Amino acid sequence: MIDTTPRPTSRSPLAAGDLAHTVVFAAFIAVLGIFPGIHMGGSGVPIVLQNAGPLLAGCVLGARRGAASVLLFLVLTAIGLPLLSGGRAGIAPFLGPGGGFLVGWLASAAVAGLVATRLRGPRLPVLLVAAVAGLLTDYAIGIPWLGVYTGLPAAAVQSLVFVPGDAVKVVAAATIAAAAHRALPGRLVATGNGRRTE
Repeated sequence: MIDTTPRPTSRSPLAAGDLAHTVVFAAFIAVLGIFPGIHMGGSGVPIVLQNAGPLLAGCVLGARRGAASVLLFLVLTAIGLPLLSGGRAGIAPFLGPGGGFLVGWLASAAVAGLVATRLRGPRLPVLLVAAVAGLLTDYAIGIPWLGVYTGLPAAAVQSLVFVPGDAVKVVAAATIAAAAHRALPGRLVATGNGRRTE
């Protein structure tokens, strides 16, 4: 006799709930672009609020879904939607001096999410470490890219202007993420205590 009992299927890369979270966070990053960038120094890279979005996405959604939300945002920007701070759009922002930081958003969300999911649960200290790791990843990509335009020593010095504001964003992202995890325990991201797996 043939066994017709339905077998459990493997979870799709982005199930419906995952897709919803991905779209919501891509929209959130776009909303942060309403706040205009501030140009300081001669690097041509503005200080923006928007780079907090990838950190928050990674800390809340984990590496896979956080990076997916950033990728969706970047693709929509590249095809012409004016979603970047100051209404920038298209390929030009990716090719300019700040292009490395934009590409770095994708990696920063992934790294922040990886740290958040591998350590022991989404508590504030863990999320602070995750957000710092994500930010440093963005710097590791963005500063050498900027160095192509200005020289690496100059790029490193000019990037110091970002540090105070980015430190505030790290704390804010970790705090908001911790509150989100408390409100929806075990439902947003995989944790090190086994409550949910990615």
